[in-house]
Formats: sequence, structure tokens, C-alpha cells
Amino acid sequence: MGDTVLIKHGTVHDAVVEKPYAADILIENGKITRIEAEIDAATLRVGTNVLDVTGMQVYPGFVEAHCHLGLDGYAVGFEGADYNEMTDAITPQLSAVDGLNPQDESIRLAREGGVTCVAAGPGSSNVLGGTFTVYKTVGKRIDDMVIKEKAAMKCAFGENPKLCYKEKEIYSRMTTASKLRVMLERAKDYLARKEAAGDDVLKQPPYDPKLEALIPVITGELPLKAHAHQANDIYTAIRIAKEFQVGLAIDHCTDGSLIADGLAKEGYPVAVGPTLTHASKFELKNKSFETPGDLARAGCQVSIITDSPVIPQQYLALCAGLAVKSGMDAFEALKAITINAARHIGVDERVGSLELGKDGDVVVADGNPMVSDTNIKYVLIDGEVVYSEP
Repeated sequence: MGDTVLIKHGTVHDAVVEKPYAADILIENGKITRIEAEIDAATLRVGTNVLDVTGMQVYPGFVEAHCHLGLDGYAVGFEGADYNEMTDAITPQLSAVDGLNPQDESIRLAREGGVTCVAAGPGSSNVLGGTFTVYKTVGKRIDDMVIKEKAAMKCAFGENPKLCYKEKEIYSRMTTASKLRVMLERAKDYLARKEAAGDDVLKQPPYDPKLEALIPVITGELPLKAHAHQANDIYTAIRIAKEFQVGLAIDHCTDGSLIADGLAKEGYPVAVGPTLTHASKFELKNKSFETPGDLARAGCQVSIITDSPVIPQQYLALCAGLAVKSGMDAFEALKAITINAARHIGVDERVGSLELGKDGDVVVADGNPMVSDTNIKYVLIDGEVVYSEP
């Protein structure tokens, strides 16, 4: 954890109250301990690092709810990427933490762009891809960076599983949904047999790593993280989640504007993006920066995502700014890359806002970081200054 740090004279955007305010922030042992109008540095312990940020804007560290940062290597091409296992359409036993590379240059770039916490995991080639991991964007060993090793179970609908396995076992959306149902049903049966056997190892079902990995999904400890662009795919994900009474978060949500009111009634969190790209396939034809604003106005909990490396991670705030340009409320856009994103991945008790007791993850900028000409001056993670503008 970092030493004592006092951030003085900044304008605070805490992602909790809409109106920014002048305040000092004290971080001790990696946690925010005081947010007050004035904190006298002379009353603090010797050696306190005082950052005078007069005239600057202070934000929570930005949070990405869905990406592949550290699994897709910087400047290594498709051959070096580790985020898709395309030998088997069903791989729930895989864990992102086993593939993440903290030495990758893209993590440094993300950090310098103010992104302090990300959920990274398998891509969308598979019906079930494995678990996403949440980690901080500083460190040399992933074990020391992780704050939630298993945050969600990736599943995918739509074109990607079809394209990847068209010559093998998946030709239609119906097959994708069927395969997911089969695995969830098998996991329910596997769990029931384990519970019935109790401590009698001779009655236990044979060990199955795929079904073991799905037990936390069945018990409600681990939500499905559904890759879904088209409206029908989104509703298929919801239909299956309800059938099996499991948790669900919807990622991409490209057709969100078409069904915004319906999604608001359902209440599942939605993450929108990557939007700063071409509509490269027909299921992306409704891609628009208006979508996050439409969903937020309907009452959805909205996150904005880069899906890095699709959009470089350091441009997360810029994507939020483009949503504002397309009509999204500015405060909702800030929440979409801070507290809403943290809630989406289940780590909002630690990150996503500037509040007492939360991690000292802070971004200091000379203006609004959602605007392209703004410069980030400092980035702090767990109370340590991990970037300062040269």
C-alpha cells in the first residue's frame, strides 16, 4: 500500500454527487480516510506526500467493465493473443488470471490514460469461454494486482461462436443457446450429485473441470457475462438466465436503443461498446454513441467499454466523451466509466468512486478527461503515484 498522500485544492468529481466541489483528499495505507474542505498538512505525519492540484479536476480512477487487456499482447499480432481458445466451444474451466501478462505495454498505456482497474477475460469465440478477472493496472506479477480473481463467467451469443465453429459444431443461434442450456443443466445435476454424496468420496461423481467451474454460476456466486449485440441475442441471454435463475450482465448491447425500455424493466446491468469502430458485421449495424445515453435515460445501469484491444484502453474516457457529444448526460457518462462499471463487475465496495474507505485510486487532470485536449497530470493506485505527467 502507498504512504500517506494528501491531494489539496482540487475540484472533486466523486461519481456519487453530480455537482463537483472543492475539497482535499487524504489517503492512508492505500485507502481514502478523509475528504474535507480543508485538511491541514501540518497536522499529518512527517513524510506525507502533498500534491497541490490547484485549478485541477480530481476523479476516481477509471474502471473498464469488459476488455482483454493483458491477454492480447501489444504489437504481437494475432499469433500472440491469448484471449480466445478456439479448440473447443465449451471452456468454462479457463481462467483469465492464467493468461494475463502484466509486462504488456498496453497496461502501462491504460494506466497513463487514467484506467486504474479493469475486468479482463476470454473473448467471444466460445459459447462458454471461462472466467473474467478484475485487476489493478500496476504491478509486475498478476497475483499481486488481482482484486477479484473470478468475477464472471463469459458466455457468447450471436455471430462469433457461429463463425468460429461453423465447420465443427455450431451453425445457428439455436445451437449456441442449446449448448449453453445443456451445460447449465449438467452442472445442476453434477452439483446435486455432489451434495447427495456428502463426504462419501466413493459416491461422488467423477471429477469434471467444466462442471466444477459452472457450480458458482448455478449457486449464484458468479454471474454470466453475456456477449450479445442483437436484440434477439440479448433476450435469449435473459431468457436462459431466468430459466436457470442465475446472475447476468449484458456486454456490448449494440441494439440497446431498440429495446431500452424493456431492458430497464429487466434490471440487468449493461455495458455498451466498443463503439469507436466500424460496423464490421451485420449484427453491429445499429452501433451508435447514442446508445449509452438512450439506455441511461430509460433507467438502465450503463457502463461504457472499449473492449480493448478493439479500442486502445487509454481512450476509455474519450469514448464516454463521445457518448456525451451524442446526447448522454455528462454525469451519467462519468458513472459509466467509474461506479457503474465497478458495480457491473462486482467491485464497487473498493473502486469506482471517491468515498471514505475506498481504495485510493485517483485521476487528476487539467480539465475534463472526456475531452481530447485534456492532460492527465497524476494517476494514483492504492495511494501510490503511478504516473505523473513529465
